[in-house]
Amino acid sequence: MANQTNEIRSSAPTSDASVARFDMKFEIVVIPVSDVDRAKEFYGGKLGWRLDADYDNGKDFRVIQFTPPGSGCSVIFGKNVNAAAPGSAQGLYLIVSDIEAARKELLGRGIQISQVFHDASGVYAGTDEPYLFGQIRISGPDPEHRSYRSFASFQDPDATAGCSKRSQRGWPVASTPRRLALHR
Repeated sequence: MANQTNEIRSSAPTSDASVARFDMKFEIVVIPVSDVDRAKEFYGGKLGWRLDADYDNGKDFRVIQFTPPGSGCSVIFGKNVNAAAPGSAQGLYLIVSDIEAARKELLGRGIQISQVFHDASGVYAGTDEPYLFGQIRISGPDPEHRSYRSFASFQDPDATAGCSKRSQRGWPVASTPRRLALHR
């Protein structure tokens, strides 16, 4: 069976009556971290993301929020923000229109980022290195420059601190020269 992505455009209401009929925006992702100040330096100082909030009650709670350039979604982390283990967030993607330019920018900021890679089959399942979600990584961008087919990855400080090669959390960066339309 060939792997295929179907673009769906529709202004018609869905046949599923349980789907909300008003806008909902996904705005926050919580990233559990072990060292709040180190994470703040990484996301703000190294990545250059916009600092939106740094609230500390002076006792047992601190929350920091950063937003990547051009994103409608932010990340938050802090002290007593959630009970998840540091480094446990997975499946978070940064989407860029030009993966080579994004990689060059991150390298210039001192981020260790992989070479651009893709997989031949287009099947995405699993997480082990040196695989792209179950498939062996092939060097270079997708030859057809299809959206969501070229990747590079980097890791935040908690992904590199004490994790084995097979369980490192990273930030995949995916190239989307043409973004799939979402029905609205």
